[in-house]
Amino acid sequence: MPGSLIGTEVRRVEDPELMRGEGTYVDNLALGAGLLHLAFVRSPLAHGTITGIDTSAAEAAPGVVAVYTADDLRIPAHHSFVAVNEACARPPLATGKVRFVGDIVAAIVAGSKTAAVDAVELVEVDYDPLPAAIDPEEALSEGAPAQFEELGGNLAAGVRSDPGDDPLADAEVVVRARMENQRIAVVPMEGNAIAVLPGEPGDEHELTVYVSTQMPHAWRGLAATLFGMDEQRIRVVAPHVGGGFGGKAGIVAEHSIAVAAARALHRPVKWSETRSENMVGMPHGRAMVQYAELGLRRDGEITGLRIRVVGDAGAYAGFGGALAMGPSYAMSQGVYRIPKLGYDVAVALTNTTPVGAFRGAGRPEAAALLERMMDLAASELGADPVELRRRNLLRPDEFPYETAVGTTYDSGDYESTLDAALRLADYQGLRAEQTRRRESGSRTALGIGLACYVEITAGGGAQEWGSVTVHEDGTATASVGTSGHGQGHATSFAMLVSDQLGIPIESIKFIQSDTAVVPRGGGTGGSRSLQLGGSAVYAAAGKVLEQARELAAELMEASADDIQVSEDGQLGVAGVPNQTVSWARLASFASSRGEPLSAALDLDQGGATFPFGSHVAVVEVDLDTGYVTPLRHFAVDDCGRVLNPLIVRGQQHGGIAQGVAQALWEHVRFDAEGNPTTGTLADYTMPTAVDLPPYDVSSTETPTPRNALGAKGIGEAATVGATPAVQNAVVDALSQLGVRHVDMPCTPERVWRAIQAASAPGGAPDPWREPPRIFTTLPIRGQTEELETADI
Repeated sequence: MPGSLIGTEVRRVEDPELMRGEGTYVDNLALGAGLLHLAFVRSPLAHGTITGIDTSAAEAAPGVVAVYTADDLRIPAHHSFVAVNEACARPPLATGKVRFVGDIVAAIVAGSKTAAVDAVELVEVDYDPLPAAIDPEEALSEGAPAQFEELGGNLAAGVRSDPGDDPLADAEVVVRARMENQRIAVVPMEGNAIAVLPGEPGDEHELTVYVSTQMPHAWRGLAATLFGMDEQRIRVVAPHVGGGFGGKAGIVAEHSIAVAAARALHRPVKWSETRSENMVGMPHGRAMVQYAELGLRRDGEITGLRIRVVGDAGAYAGFGGALAMGPSYAMSQGVYRIPKLGYDVAVALTNTTPVGAFRGAGRPEAAALLERMMDLAASELGADPVELRRRNLLRPDEFPYETAVGTTYDSGDYESTLDAALRLADYQGLRAEQTRRRESGSRTALGIGLACYVEITAGGGAQEWGSVTVHEDGTATASVGTSGHGQGHATSFAMLVSDQLGIPIESIKFIQSDTAVVPRGGGTGGSRSLQLGGSAVYAAAGKVLEQARELAAELMEASADDIQVSEDGQLGVAGVPNQTVSWARLASFASSRGEPLSAALDLDQGGATFPFGSHVAVVEVDLDTGYVTPLRHFAVDDCGRVLNPLIVRGQQHGGIAQGVAQALWEHVRFDAEGNPTTGTLADYTMPTAVDLPPYDVSSTETPTPRNALGAKGIGEAATVGATPAVQNAVVDALSQLGVRHVDMPCTPERVWRAIQAASAPGGAPDPWREPPRIFTTLPIRGQTEELETADI
């Protein structure tokens, strides 16, 4: 076929129906008569013993069909996604005591949503309050209130490097810092939502479940295990999903209650999360405290790195607390040559909302730590932060490269993205403007921040299913086990089929997210979809083309080796332009022989891929008020071979927005008793488009050898690079005053306090303090499995 669609800008084909208001989200599905609605009685306490529940008034309320507590439904305690500690499984309806504000105590099922919500207020619950552990470091101290008394403390999981190996032994200079990678909320436009429809006797499916999820097949498997069902008897459909960002992986408590209620009543049950519920109920992200010590020679060469991390798991050992043990550990070396690396992690239980994944899931945290340490080291050595990075970057000829912790990078050219980002930003011009302002005594300081990063994508399993079928009308269908919810899958996968077969994109149907028609799949997460699902569809289209060439050769009495796709999307004989056959005729010919023109396969690319990039952030800081204004953001991200630059830029823009937001504004907070103080969007400072700076983004292309497309992930890359670049820019603006570090988010109050502290006697405080004693008690990596987490 002359020319290729790969690398061209194609507008998204899935957008028009959403713009016309034709989306089919769970909450606006027409589910017929008899639909019941679910609402929850949630704990107002972060920690307390349940001494009594009176549901009688709610049961008598108009429209109420049932009121359930734990004793009624007896749903087994379960983990939502990955088990960090089996002893900390969550009962969907609290038993004995509650462990965070928002924990579910009772469920109301009613004929209308209004009736269900009204009845919530009629349930009377008696509690005996208990002391709460809110701060993750304090939760790990001796005598802290225990969430699960049988554990003897709040350590859910942990592991350390061999203390006999000192990664700093060869250092001439050591820089140290304690950093907070704050807890943030996922805040998708659509919260969690589910509708459960029981089947009738003789139906193929005992349950049909419409659920807002990133992973329909994983959801089905978890539900089948939980309820002791054959997973083939459960149909799971993810209709349009209004954002996930990691927050919609697995089966949460509200889901399992909805399933149990529908089975108990044998009637359809629906629940859609309110924004207030979402802010306290959907697992939060990040939530790490990081202690880092970076060893260097005086010439700037890195000699070693010691990291100790406290991961906040929240209540019930949310799996996000252990991301520090998985992806953060895997990416702890970043883009640099670090010969020795020690890494300890303790996962803490706290009486707060469980922690899960948020865009990047462990990789942004690793990059933020490294990039702050590189700037601190540059300051200590009196070196330019660019040159210090450049000196320690891995070279292209070192790939594939195995890091000190055993992660094998596939390909990379890190310096190329750094050079491109510096050119794009006019780095020398920015430094000159910064000098001019400082010399003039301007009270509006200019800050320039850098970040170089590498991340891991498709790290949770490198297999995916895909299929392509050509129909007798000449159209095609692509099916895949990934589950797109805004990433442009319908466009991207149609491009791949069209590129192989020459069938127009508008004639290609896309099927996903329905376990009744897609037999298996890994869903969407970890930036896996194009490289795995896309590669599977691309390979299936290639097999269909092989079949079609054999059929065309038979019809045209030619050699299959001479058959090619013509400019008009038909198959013809090379060198004989007037001899062609249409896809419609080929599909009909195949069907007449009982052999559909179709191929399905499972693709295994054999391992993860490692996108990388460099970002430059430019901010202004008002030195009188501490107010930070982001001015520009420059990003050069490398996701391997680019399929559709338009979609890649969209992912870069979205990632930058969320990265800047974490650096400057977003922070989930609780008071000393565990009450959320940022439980609404009036208190939780999400930015608007007006708050964000102009973006200047571009891409370099370093293909991976691990798939035929050469593609790596892009969905989370810009989030990884943006956050530390902006934080570094804020500190850089204040460096003239002696400020060495400001924890995120860099709010006006925090920046102002840092300025005041730097001007006080003694100057800016040391960003280091000794880590908690808990690290000395952890099992040594590789010597014991005690307290080591599941595979994250």
